[in-house]
Amino acid sequence: MFNFFKKKDKKEDKITEEKLHAIVDGEAISIESVPDAVFSQKMMGDGFAVKPTDSSIYSPVEGIISNVFPTKHAIGITTKGGLEILVHIGIDTVELDGKPFETTVSEGDTVTPSTVISVTNFNQLKESGKDSTVIVIVTNMDKVEHVDISKLGSVKHSDEIGTVTLK
Repeated sequence: MFNFFKKKDKKEDKITEEKLHAIVDGEAISIESVPDAVFSQKMMGDGFAVKPTDSSIYSPVEGIISNVFPTKHAIGITTKGGLEILVHIGIDTVELDGKPFETTVSEGDTVTPSTVISVTNFNQLKESGKDSTVIVIVTNMDKVEHVDISKLGSVKHSDEIGTVTLK
C-alpha cells in the first residue's frame, strides 16, 4: 500500500548518457584532426574540437565549473553524471599568460550550453602565432563506455554534436 520504507534502487537515478554541444560557432572537427599530438592521439582523453568563427566560447555540457586555469586558456567542468570535461582554448596558448582570454565564469558556477564561459580575442591569439582551435576533452575516460561525435562541419554554439555513454 505505502512504500515509505522501501529502499529506492540507486541505479534508477544513475545518469548513463551525457550530451555534448558545440562550444563556439565554427567548423567542428574530429579530435584526431587537431594539430597537436597530445589531443589528436587522445593522450588526455576523447572529445572533439571547433575551429572558431566567433569570440564567445560556451559550455559544452550542463555542469559545474570545477577549475579555471590561472592563464585562462582552459576551463574544467564536471557534469551531474561525473564526467570531467576540459575546454582548452587554442594550442600552446598557456604561453600567452591569459592575455587574449576573458573568463566569464568562476569555480562553483553552474553552466549550461547557453552559458558563455570565455570570450577570446582570436586575432590577438593568431598574431601570437598560436592555433585557435578550441578543444573539448573528456578527461576521466575510465568512467566512459563510448564517445560518439555525430555532427562535424559547420556548427553554431549549443548545437548538439554528440553523446558520451557512461559505464
